[in-house]
Amino acid sequence: MTTHTSSQPSDNPKLNELLIKLDDAVRLLTQAPEFSKPGKLPRVLDTARRVLLQEGGCTAVEARAQVLEEAGLFAGSDWETPQYLVPSLTSHSLKSGDANVVVIEAISELRLLAVAKGDYLHSQISAEQAHHYLTQVMAINLGLLFNAPSEAERETQGRLADLPRQLFQHLAQRIGYEHIIDQLIDEIWRILKQRPIQVDSIKQMITQIALCQINPNIDLGASGQGADRLVSSLFGPTQACREDPGVDVYRDRLERMDQTALQAEATGFARAMHDTGLVSPYHTVLLRYLLEEGDHLLAEAMGLSSTGRDCLMCYHDLVHALIRGAVYPATPQAVYGLALMLERGILYQPPVAPAMWRQLGLQLSEWSEARLTLAYGEYASPRARLLEGVLCMLGLPLGVGQGNNPTCQSARALSMWAYNDPDYLLQMVAWAARDDEIIMHFEGRPISSMESLSGVATELPMDLDPVSLLVVPHLDRIYAEMGRQCIDREGDPHRWVNPEFHGWWSGRGFRINVDVATGQLCDVDDFLRHFYASYHPFYNGNQPLIHPQPAGIAITDSAARFIGWHAITILRITLDPDEDMRVYFYNPNNDSGQDWGDNVKVSTAGYGERFGEASLPFEQFASRLYIYHYDPLERGELAKVSQDELESVKGYLMRSWGAARIPPTELQADDGSHTQA
Repeated sequence: MTTHTSSQPSDNPKLNELLIKLDDAVRLLTQAPEFSKPGKLPRVLDTARRVLLQEGGCTAVEARAQVLEEAGLFAGSDWETPQYLVPSLTSHSLKSGDANVVVIEAISELRLLAVAKGDYLHSQISAEQAHHYLTQVMAINLGLLFNAPSEAERETQGRLADLPRQLFQHLAQRIGYEHIIDQLIDEIWRILKQRPIQVDSIKQMITQIALCQINPNIDLGASGQGADRLVSSLFGPTQACREDPGVDVYRDRLERMDQTALQAEATGFARAMHDTGLVSPYHTVLLRYLLEEGDHLLAEAMGLSSTGRDCLMCYHDLVHALIRGAVYPATPQAVYGLALMLERGILYQPPVAPAMWRQLGLQLSEWSEARLTLAYGEYASPRARLLEGVLCMLGLPLGVGQGNNPTCQSARALSMWAYNDPDYLLQMVAWAARDDEIIMHFEGRPISSMESLSGVATELPMDLDPVSLLVVPHLDRIYAEMGRQCIDREGDPHRWVNPEFHGWWSGRGFRINVDVATGQLCDVDDFLRHFYASYHPFYNGNQPLIHPQPAGIAITDSAARFIGWHAITILRITLDPDEDMRVYFYNPNNDSGQDWGDNVKVSTAGYGERFGEASLPFEQFASRLYIYHYDPLERGELAKVSQDELESVKGYLMRSWGAARIPPTELQADDGSHTQA
């Protein structure tokens, strides 16, 4: 392979000299056999470091990003799969004392910049995904863009501390300064509309915006409009904490307030919380103070409707105990979780209130306490942290995310139980947190999470909400063991695993449009007719979906290229505000708003979605579906689905993931010698 250097020689003789050395080092790495590549890497990284520290160095490395990757620079490392990179982790890499880590992170960002600009067509990540990732990276690391290195950075990194700053100056110039803050604000609001349980990264971004606003050396120009609502929601939602005085000062101010002032505070906090889905630490101070002031102010501070107020009055002692046990300045999201749980009215289900009392007194195992402390630190006790997670999951069942882990099945199960069977979820939490073991049954046989072999995830996931952190490792092993028990059966194991794993309400009827042995499409027309007859209100007698149903989709990127199989939950099918039939579904991926190519863009707001739902027009959703369950006793009318309707769906299918999966017999049918199946 010839070495590619698309950048022109610079006016910097030192840089030109280093680039010659870099190109030589990359050529040697490219030519080296796999077993000897590690020995060639240090020279490449050391030369790249010196290049990046030169003026114009980032431009030169960006132009060589594809060659560097193809030479094997990222092979065997976390950076080898850019589609799985986590923006929040870049802060640690770029501030590392290990020069090689800093350099490889910087080159990875420049590679994604080349992808985002359309100069590098990457097989694993699209231009839109790369741009989205870089926007988040810029947001989280705004301090590197605007501020000089701290003494600590100078001490640990020396001159290397200048490298990330030159990198971010380059990224900002290429992406556009004026767009960074505005895009960041738009991105934050887009994510918040989905109401995720995990909001730490969003709070981190808002904190960076707040620091930029008060820094006299930073001129945001006309950008940053609309940031005030976000910043104030965390640092000054009400008049009494407008200047962010600190929780101790705020507590003193509350003691001097009369009922009218407390009412105003309660209303202000509730408005800010329900507007953004974010909770200020000041809100927790108010809620704990109001425990002695009467339930009417508590209800006001949580923004409860008549349903939530009634639930609060009926379960007064339990709600007070939950506030005392879970609501602290370090666990503010517990307030939002509690408010939405009361709004759902699930405490009226007979087993839920006793299960919540059990949760309040639950003795956590040493392993559970260690996991929670490792993941979240010691600012709150493990018990309070877990209780916050339980309240958030019960209040926001569609806000569960799988993190950077291949555990979509387990995340889907937790979401489905929180949505549909909350006392079963609480039982799972008790088993996992107290006993370090979950036992489920598969066709009458018990399966222990402690006795099962490894699961889908190769290592223990850490980037999860508190409930998922403890429960997912157990579910992951059980799910994998159920799959292993189906290994000798013909067909897809989801047919048997899903109903046993997720719950009795999963339909026992099962359809798949991919031949498991060959990966080719099969029975597409029949598959689609059954889906329409089972789920589309116009073909199933206008029967709404009663229970959420597990389903599998073929995920595609913005170029409609196949990415992989993914577990989702079908929640409801109904007409949207434009009178188009839409499928509303839960996607355990951390961001449901995705472009799947061929004008198939998943919506999360604007088409009647509830918090946490994703949606697509029925035919577009059907085109990405490859597995679904149904009740065989309630099937609708197959004959009524017109061929024109099916052809429209198949068009989307064949222009995307189905293009490479057409059986040979169907390809030959075009010459007239065969009949299409």
